[in-house]
Amino acid sequence: MVHLLLVAIYLAYISLGLPDSLLGAAWPAMYPQLVVPISYAGILSVIISCSTVLSSLLSGRIIARLGTGRVTAFSVLLTAGALLAFSVGNSFWVLCFLAIPYGLGAGCVDTALNNYVAIHYESRHMSWLHCMWGLGASAGPYIMGQMLAASKGWPSGYRAIGFIQLALAFVVFISLPLWDKKEPTTVEHHDASKLSFLACLRLPGAVQMILCFFFYCALEQTMGLWAGSYLTLSKGMTQDAAARFTALFFAGITVGRALSGFATLRIKEKHLISGGFGIIALGVAVLLLPLPPVLTLAGLLIVGFGCAPIYPCLIHLTPHYFSPQASATLMGLQIASAYLGSFSMPSLFGFFANQWGTQLFPVFLFAMLVLVGWMYAWLLKLVSAKPQ
Repeated sequence: MVHLLLVAIYLAYISLGLPDSLLGAAWPAMYPQLVVPISYAGILSVIISCSTVLSSLLSGRIIARLGTGRVTAFSVLLTAGALLAFSVGNSFWVLCFLAIPYGLGAGCVDTALNNYVAIHYESRHMSWLHCMWGLGASAGPYIMGQMLAASKGWPSGYRAIGFIQLALAFVVFISLPLWDKKEPTTVEHHDASKLSFLACLRLPGAVQMILCFFFYCALEQTMGLWAGSYLTLSKGMTQDAAARFTALFFAGITVGRALSGFATLRIKEKHLISGGFGIIALGVAVLLLPLPPVLTLAGLLIVGFGCAPIYPCLIHLTPHYFSPQASATLMGLQIASAYLGSFSMPSLFGFFANQWGTQLFPVFLFAMLVLVGWMYAWLLKLVSAKPQ
């Protein structure tokens, strides 16, 4: 039963990843049809992320009332409905409205599953959980690219992902008896509000940990949202090719997380995080240099591979650096911060791209890498006396 529940959790995380990369892959084809500037991708990203932040902050109370299984099932279903509605949206402002349920579906399930796995499972399961996210995030732009290459248009891409999401929602719904049997021992049935937001922020290293999530997710989301536009506008690739090759970044994350799950058996998580920073720096350098297109594509893969261990290892370290009692509240703050970084900084880059062009893409990524590395080094200094 435990293994069947893990399968359901993994499938739920695939569903979380599927919509995350679609906007960046589809946007080069979307904005000319919607007759809006290229920077308007940032507006949609802001609305999606704000909705996700809201649901993340409310997640403790919602999960305590409904349970992880039901929250997960209804969240996946809500996202499926939003994706299908996106496929028939006929204007930018209609899509802005639909972006609200698009984002609301992600926050609660993200917090619940991360906190549950961080407390109840070994580090390798956290890496493999996020590998499932990468699998979904890799499949999204690939499917969108196939639809664009077949001249079926970006709405067909959203429609295809929406139906896949519906199928995953069905699987989670029929798995609810497994969640119900496990629910009494899950963390959300402890008092999730035992520590207030303010009390968590006062813990040594908590602010630095939260900012790690902000800047890391700023880097990751900027890659996902703007890599396609960078390949199209700065490297001269066609729209359908750029959409497909954006999947290389997410493929790097997926493969890297599968391998880092095994690596955690021998290598400390803090070393995996530091190594990830170094690999990202190499990938950004490849993107920055005037190299042939095939090497630029290798840069996307390298950056994804470097990103692989950072988020799951940081999540898994949360109850170890702080405490299981603080982790539920702190996890909500971390994921909210992650989504704040995900919409604010890519939107800032959208402004830069509109003013000075997408060639600033690698420079912006490097700035985010420096900031997350600084926050992580500060965090380690503050929590160095605590068990890892």
